[in-house]
Amino acid sequence: MTEQIDRISRAADAFDAARIVSALGELRKASQSRRYGAGRLPELPSKARIVDLVEDLTAVLYPRHFGPCELTPETTDAYLIRTLDRALRALCEQIRRELALFDADKAAEAPRQAEEIARKFAAALPEARALLDKDIRAAFDGDPAAKSLDEVVFCYPGVAAVIRHRVAHRLYRLGAPMIARIIAEIAHAETGIDIHPGAQIDEGFFIDHGTGVVIGETTVIGKRVRLYQAVTLGAKRFAVDETGALEKGKPRHPIVEDEVVIYAGATVLGRITIGRGSSIGGNVWLTHSVPPGSNITQAKAHVEFFDHGAGI
Repeated sequence: MTEQIDRISRAADAFDAARIVSALGELRKASQSRRYGAGRLPELPSKARIVDLVEDLTAVLYPRHFGPCELTPETTDAYLIRTLDRALRALCEQIRRELALFDADKAAEAPRQAEEIARKFAAALPEARALLDKDIRAAFDGDPAAKSLDEVVFCYPGVAAVIRHRVAHRLYRLGAPMIARIIAEIAHAETGIDIHPGAQIDEGFFIDHGTGVVIGETTVIGKRVRLYQAVTLGAKRFAVDETGALEKGKPRHPIVEDEVVIYAGATVLGRITIGRGSSIGGNVWLTHSVPPGSNITQAKAHVEFFDHGAGI
């Protein structure tokens, strides 16, 4: 122990760590004072704990794929009860921290409110599993490269992102938006797919390949919609109030109706509607609504040749 302390001390001297830590401490105190005032610092949610509980919830939803390999039909239920209990206890604590952070005056009520949110969330897990089964089937049916449903569950980044979105969206709707955002960013980091937890996505949703897909907060997606890589469902502009501050939560992202396909690189912006059964081609830039059954593609290059002064 003494040798370890000496080594730390020598390192601190070599890099002037004490001065750096002191300067960082002053900056940290100033930042905390601006955010929280002069009172006791609130507890923050833990991203590391949320990573763990998301893994537990994923295993609860699909234990044969993401649970321990030694599970048998006889041991699965007991494993699920233990894992779900652990995940929900951790979720309660993280929600409690979020609630207390945003409303310090109601910190005493936060444990009860967090437990109620977690209870409602748990009750909705069978519904989430039913939706996900349809998403997984859509991925299998929509990709000729898919050899089995198990391959889709294990290997498809779009499915991984949608599993986490189904979890995050429920928490977002129940009143835990920060925890939901953290879960969404965990999925984003793992898959390259950025889905805001506020986005409303119906059954049978498939993101093929997926890298670079962005789906904004107020997006509404219907049944059996398919997206390819690098698709953006974004906002065209941001409304501001009389002070110039951004207005939060206003509908500003597309509505994509049932059975729409949007191909790679397409950018769809604003509160517009893509009609049922439409096809949006690759690299299209779209900022206006289109009726059901539309087939939108890029304009083709048009070349004319002028001989002997023609066209002048």
